[in-house]
Amino acid sequence: MRGTALRFELADEHESFRKVVRDFAEAEIAPQAARWDETGAFPVATVRKMGELGLFGLPFPEDVGGIGGDFTSLCVAIEEIGRVDQSMGITLEAGVGLGINPIFNYGSAEQKERLLPDLLSGNALAGFGLTEAEAGSDAGATKTKAVLDGDEWVINGSKAFITNAGTELTSVVTITARTNENEISSIIVPAGTEGFTVEPAYKKMGWHASDTRGLVFEDCRVPAENLLGTRGRGFHQFLATLDDGRIAIAALALGLAQACLDVSVDYAKTRQAFGRPIGANQGVAFQCADLKVMVDAARMLTYRAAALKDAGRPIKQAAAVAKLYASEAAVSASRIATQIYGGAGFMESSPVARFYRDAKILEIGEGTSEIQRLVISRGLGLPVL
Repeated sequence: MRGTALRFELADEHESFRKVVRDFAEAEIAPQAARWDETGAFPVATVRKMGELGLFGLPFPEDVGGIGGDFTSLCVAIEEIGRVDQSMGITLEAGVGLGINPIFNYGSAEQKERLLPDLLSGNALAGFGLTEAEAGSDAGATKTKAVLDGDEWVINGSKAFITNAGTELTSVVTITARTNENEISSIIVPAGTEGFTVEPAYKKMGWHASDTRGLVFEDCRVPAENLLGTRGRGFHQFLATLDDGRIAIAALALGLAQACLDVSVDYAKTRQAFGRPIGANQGVAFQCADLKVMVDAARMLTYRAAALKDAGRPIKQAAAVAKLYASEAAVSASRIATQIYGGAGFMESSPVARFYRDAKILEIGEGTSEIQRLVISRGLGLPVL
């Protein structure tokens, strides 16, 4: 159709912002990423610098202390941070999408005024306590309970695999709990509350520099006003939060896939075998071509979903499609990159070894690939149980 404008690239301001974040990531994160991965250290100073750059406040309005940017800008930042270090990428993604978003979207004026300034500036982090040992994909099976006793909630139960829950920057964790047999509510639990125990950090296959822990609540008491939003709406609040998060995870996966493409092409140009660069061989060249296709497709799906979010359009389907494709593409990309590197790729000193270990969780966290397929098939009108 004549006169119809089609845009398949990000706006100039997003690309300019990308350069700012990329320069920061290359200078402040990339040189340390391998060491953090080896030691499992959580780099508090670097997270604070991310805050100083305004990354945690990106998609929030200025009147609450945010930067006043859009969701697409957040995805750009997550992609670029994730391109050099997935651990710092998920720290940002979870800090904003899972930590700040529930408080911003459902918090009272008092809760926002009290908690958001430090969270938006990166001076504090918030966790998101949904998953339990027997309530992961089946989040409605939550067993943690909260009973109202006078003007306090008394919480008993446990949570598993919670990001940003035990760092020295963590100020609060928002959890889901059954407030009666038939309702799940969201409750804010400040760090250090009596009866709230943060367990030792997990030993994980990947994301070594990301803080991930279990939480235990034993007669943990918090004020009644720590209820987040409307009583009984916690499950629905968290599902909506996850829709946003799935786009952000797609951006994180895109960053990893882009990194695999970058290092694979560089290696294919310089690694010599049989008297020529290995990239001269179709077997390797075609693998690099496949990586390019994966990256381009993941980028289109991710930023389409982000654009829908910014436009106030429904995103459930687009978020699930982006998350499913980008996460599975990242896993495939890390496998292909490791194959291109050959024996060198099996060595921990190679970047692709870290990419390979970090990739798998992208198909699991914030909704498994199976859950994404369930969401997508339901959106097609299929009677999926």
